Amino acid sequence: MPLEAVPELLRKARSGGYAVGYFESWNVESLYGVVEAAETARAPIIVGFNGEFLSRPGRAAAERLSWYGALGRAAAEGARVPCGLVFNECAQDDWTRAAVTAGFNLVMPADAAAPYADYLRRVAELSGYAHAHGVAVEAELGELPSGVAAESHRSEKTDPELARAFVAATGVDLLAVSVGNMHIRLRGQADLDLERLAAVRRVVDVPLVLHGGTGIADDSLRRAIALGVAKVNYGTGLKQRYLAAVRRALSTGEANPHVLLGLGGPDDVMVAGRAAVREAVLERMAALGCAGKA
Repeated sequence: MPLEAVPELLRKARSGGYAVGYFESWNVESLYGVVEAAETARAPIIVGFNGEFLSRPGRAAAERLSWYGALGRAAAEGARVPCGLVFNECAQDDWTRAAVTAGFNLVMPADAAAPYADYLRRVAELSGYAHAHGVAVEAELGELPSGVAAESHRSEKTDPELARAFVAATGVDLLAVSVGNMHIRLRGQADLDLERLAAVRRVVDVPLVLHGGTGIADDSLRRAIALGVAKVNYGTGLKQRYLAAVRRALSTGEANPHVLLGLGGPDDVMVAGRAAVREAVLERMAALGCAGKA
């Protein structure tokens, strides 16, 4: 079906009392797993790729954004459920602008190192450019702590009044907030600062987004959705499950490379990774409340 406008996906989520999951992909198998899970659960979904990773200067090989846009759009339009496509979290504005015309229908400029005034100006400019091309914009206010650098990584919860002014000045369609959620939480789950979230909700009318979904406790997540969260991002947990499945598949001692790569049987590591992502996504649908909403 045609790519679904993300603001419309989230409007339906808010009115229906559920949230749409963004389940990040990094290759064809993970993308297949996400879409298959959404189709199995009959749930609306957002697929996409990590802009910070793809644009990272230290990558061993340069990436072609147009390929990722074409792949993601083909998957989204081929899905049997409503599907959006996001270029997620990128500090390089030239990449974000390129994503607008590469097939994505949601982009997210994110630059925790930028001064507030500079970030506001850049987001406002990118919003105008994206909206002129029919593409929605998500931005983040506040900074999430990191599970791999918890002691040294700066974090800052979202200020409600600053959030109100930021949304009004930039015209963004979605706002990601920092309310106790964490990037790359490798183990365990924690509750959110629901009082802070409620304060933001009272003054900001655009749909709210939680990054770091892997580390959010289910009950706290359900209460956050009741307070107006309409999109939740998942990445770390998917990759953990994918890697565990691939490592198990590689431990069989199979010598024939085609059995391990490409034949598509039970010993194929690509099949193992795809299935692991599918099951991990399906497990999150209950807390999101989105199953059966497509």
